[in-house]
Amino acid sequence: MNIMKTLSGTVLCTAALACALGAQANELQDIQKKGEIRIGVDISAPPYGMVDKDAKQTGFDIESAHLLAKDLGVKLVVVPVTGPTRVQFLLTNKVDAIMASFSITNERKKVIDFSNPYGVVPVVVFGPKADKIAGPKDLAGKSIAVTRGTTSDMTITDSTKGVSGVRIVRYEDDSTSNTAASTGQQKVLVGAPSVLPEIQKANPKADLAYKYTATEFPMGVGIRQNQPEFKARINQWVATNLKNGDLNAIYKKYFFGQSLPEAMLK
Repeated sequence: MNIMKTLSGTVLCTAALACALGAQANELQDIQKKGEIRIGVDISAPPYGMVDKDAKQTGFDIESAHLLAKDLGVKLVVVPVTGPTRVQFLLTNKVDAIMASFSITNERKKVIDFSNPYGVVPVVVFGPKADKIAGPKDLAGKSIAVTRGTTSDMTITDSTKGVSGVRIVRYEDDSTSNTAASTGQQKVLVGAPSVLPEIQKANPKADLAYKYTATEFPMGVGIRQNQPEFKARINQWVATNLKNGDLNAIYKKYFFGQSLPEAMLK
């Protein structure tokens, strides 16, 4: 009797697990059935996501998201996110995927999954033109602006451990971080290389210049875990559009003619 109960319980658990995995594996089918894909994009993080003078959403991630939706044959629905809310929006099913300068890290892979890289996110340190800042040790005694929960935050936090007098001030979005640095609230800013032209355009008197590149992260499309069909389809899209040059053309458009790393394009 006990053996039969155990076997029955095992069968039921296995069936339930199979159903759960099957439901997750059909995410791609669900998107195609609905005829739309909800993609989270940070539209406050130029040049990945931004709003132009005509109030139109644009940027590398916006154009890439349109390319993905077109390839899937569905309508794109852009859901605005911020750096700190990207994982949360995935886990609470507010979006089907995230394309928001989303760097692939081991910590994030513990709770979500990523496609193969379709772009890169450099982490750059900016500071006053006259200051000699060539590495983390030169940040001693300085106040640094960074966006909370981003790879810039993680990078500068890790690299300045043990450096005396460093004060890291975390803001909730890139726009606020940039404003804090451009107005002199913090003299040092850590972020993407593309933020400097935006800051200089908003405040030509801002005393900020490139100092050094702290690191560079591959970025992928963020999805929920256990979605093998969906992940495989996105990876196919990545491979195709890296090979045909479409993703590189979009990248060059927004990154001042720079190309994606050669290793990604092979």
